[in-house]
Amino acid sequence: MKKAIPVSLILVALSLVGFVFLQVNWVVNIVQTQEQKIIFRVFKAASEAVDSLSKSSATAMRLRDQSLTFPYNGNILPSIKVNQRFSEAEVNQIILKAMTRNEAEKYHIEYAIVFGQGSAGIPEQMTPNFAPLVQKFVTDSILRENTPNQTFPIDARQEDGYVTATEFMTVLIPDLNGQAWRSLTWILFGSALLTLITISAFYLTVRTMLQQRRLSKIKSDFINNMTHEFKTPLATISLAVDALQNQKVQGDKEKSGYFSGIIKEENRRMNKHVETILQAALMEKQELNLKKDDLHIHDLVRHLVDNFTLQLYDKSGEVVMHLNATNDLIRGDEVHINNLLNNLIDNAVKYSKSDVPPRIVITTTNSAKYLIIQVKDNGIGMSKESAKRVFEKFYRAHTGNLHNVKGFGLGMTYVKDIVEGHNGKIKVDSTLGKGTTFTVELPLA
Repeated sequence: MKKAIPVSLILVALSLVGFVFLQVNWVVNIVQTQEQKIIFRVFKAASEAVDSLSKSSATAMRLRDQSLTFPYNGNILPSIKVNQRFSEAEVNQIILKAMTRNEAEKYHIEYAIVFGQGSAGIPEQMTPNFAPLVQKFVTDSILRENTPNQTFPIDARQEDGYVTATEFMTVLIPDLNGQAWRSLTWILFGSALLTLITISAFYLTVRTMLQQRRLSKIKSDFINNMTHEFKTPLATISLAVDALQNQKVQGDKEKSGYFSGIIKEENRRMNKHVETILQAALMEKQELNLKKDDLHIHDLVRHLVDNFTLQLYDKSGEVVMHLNATNDLIRGDEVHINNLLNNLIDNAVKYSKSDVPPRIVITTTNSAKYLIIQVKDNGIGMSKESAKRVFEKFYRAHTGNLHNVKGFGLGMTYVKDIVEGHNGKIKVDSTLGKGTTFTVELPLA
């Protein structure tokens, strides 16, 4: 199991990288294909438009300047410029129709019709951005590469085996790459969405695998802790029962009472463990019912501190109370609030240093809407990782196989659930080797 998860993670990672690589490669290829498709459609449409401009019979020819006349013998067509035969609007209409027939009407082009060839040509008609675009070609090589262009002869004639023409139409496709991307917007959006979904699915899979691994470890720790916690009182009860069966002990009331007390105390400990596990189950199902009444926190704190006097006395420790809150009245469940405070103080006692007397400082203050309770100790503290996870169910800081501190790792989870069940907040500040401070904020009544 330990080896399978890392191998699975590596395979998942490789699959994800391969998928993303293929998607990127596919996008690049489809954009390049789209660029070629745009070039083909636009220049095919331009060629058809030039044919339409060239095919003008003598009867269909009309001069924009009606005073201009020319000889006509019925066979030879005179050379008349495009701007004499067609207005600018008509030329635009011819080009648009050709573009529409070739499914290229959504692409942007710039064009110019020139009389003459090369630099000596005289512009007849051109789109507004044609000249500025051509001027930029001189200094911007990238612009030239991304702007395909082609020149088409208008009314070409064959003389002595050569094709000649006096007019030409040059067509430019500006920002070809950008037009290709924009024309594929929905396809690329779908690809990006599919990639995102796949990455999310991989992420959730990996996270679930890691969570399962962590839960498996937590389960093992919990079973080990539970085994130890129940094994100790059972062993003690067994020894006490054996002692009670001894005739000498049966004849001694004091010893019988002592061993009976041990059985009762260990039985109480086991019941407490069972109750803790049941409370955790109720919290998980969100079935915990809180019976809220008016509670004075200072009274609860004083009572709890009295209960810990004996434990602290054995360790030469002390509890210092700074009950500074002017208003300590809250609406809460007495049993659970009592357990909450008991757990915080109990942790401060349990996680004290073996060579330093525990010193626990309990402070209460008020904010505008909350009663603030701080429980500070000078114990072993926690690492940053442990402080982040201290409220996780079953989590306990690793101490190897030592069981000097009892518990299932449910106490702080219970505390957090009770605080949140009372619409409060809890946080922890801890430094390894220096101590821990728990701060609880509960709404005032």
